[in-house]
Amino acid sequence: MPVLNRHFRRYDFEGDLEKALNRVDFFRIFHTMALHHGFEHFGVLQLTNEHETSLLANRLVLHDLPAGLAEAYDKRHRLNDSAIFKSFYKSTISTVWRASDLPQDSMDGLDFVDQIGFDMVLSVPVHSVTGMRYVVLFLGDGDDIGRNEHFRICYEANCTFDYFYRKVLSNKAGMGLTPRETEILRWISYGKTASEIALIVSVSEHTVNSHTATILKKLDVVNRTQMVAKAIREQIIQ
Repeated sequence: MPVLNRHFRRYDFEGDLEKALNRVDFFRIFHTMALHHGFEHFGVLQLTNEHETSLLANRLVLHDLPAGLAEAYDKRHRLNDSAIFKSFYKSTISTVWRASDLPQDSMDGLDFVDQIGFDMVLSVPVHSVTGMRYVVLFLGDGDDIGRNEHFRICYEANCTFDYFYRKVLSNKAGMGLTPRETEILRWISYGKTASEIALIVSVSEHTVNSHTATILKKLDVVNRTQMVAKAIREQIIQ
């Protein structure tokens, strides 16, 4: 019986992706991709709980937006209230949002387009091998993109994000925390006090407080609220 040659093909421009090692390399690839397809900017947005208060600046894990744009958006608007953000939890279909498609008073995702200051936004839902959800955004003021162009950029965005997650984002997980520190951090995220955690993990309250102080230092934050928020953002805990 003849042996069949088995091949697979992936159009993932492996040359550039295999050579990419750090955030700077992937910044360049995403930025070049955006320009190639007629957009001015890109952003990789991490998704967590739909009802958790989200700041655009905190959710962007990589982007080339103009300096201060995300922070200025957060001062005037709530990302959670935007229809485009809500759409990420209703569908995983990539979508083009254009300011000229619908009346300006429409809330069908165009509120974000208008607020962020671009004529068009393409959202490409992606996910990591661990199931964490992200969205790659392409933003610009150019002409609409056609069907084939849409498919091409979605495929390229998925390929690039896959490499970016495996080579960069997954390497940040943990941020040097020990298993015990991670366990205590998780209980803190559940709202447990130091005395409650001490009973749960069978250590003294002093030990819990000592671990908490170490966690604060490792995560470079100043209080428990910031600690939990950063731990979720960096995927240390779910």
